[in-house]
Amino acid sequence: MIVQINTDKHIEGYSRMNEFFSEEVKKEFARFDNKVTRVEVHFGDENGDKFGKNDKRCLIEVRVEGKSPIAVTTHADKSEKAFNEAIVKVKRSLDNTFEKMRGH
Repeated sequence: MIVQINTDKHIEGYSRMNEFFSEEVKKEFARFDNKVTRVEVHFGDENGDKFGKNDKRCLIEVRVEGKSPIAVTTHADKSEKAFNEAIVKVKRSLDNTFEKMRGH
């Protein structure tokens, strides 16, 4: 599984974030490892340098072998919180996708 972390210019600490979130993605998606080929995580700050409530965005796109990509987006006041919420959503989507595949 390939993991790619992307940030916009308003998110600080790219190298620390890259390492931390890459490891978290690998840990969270370990049970899907043989089916997921690539995970892209995109962080952004919707308000740039201005303060805003729930202005941190996390988009996670998961590429499943032989299927269309699954993408979820969440917003929160911190990047870490947005990431954790997106992980929950995308794992739920993956579970549903694989459950449907088993039914066919």
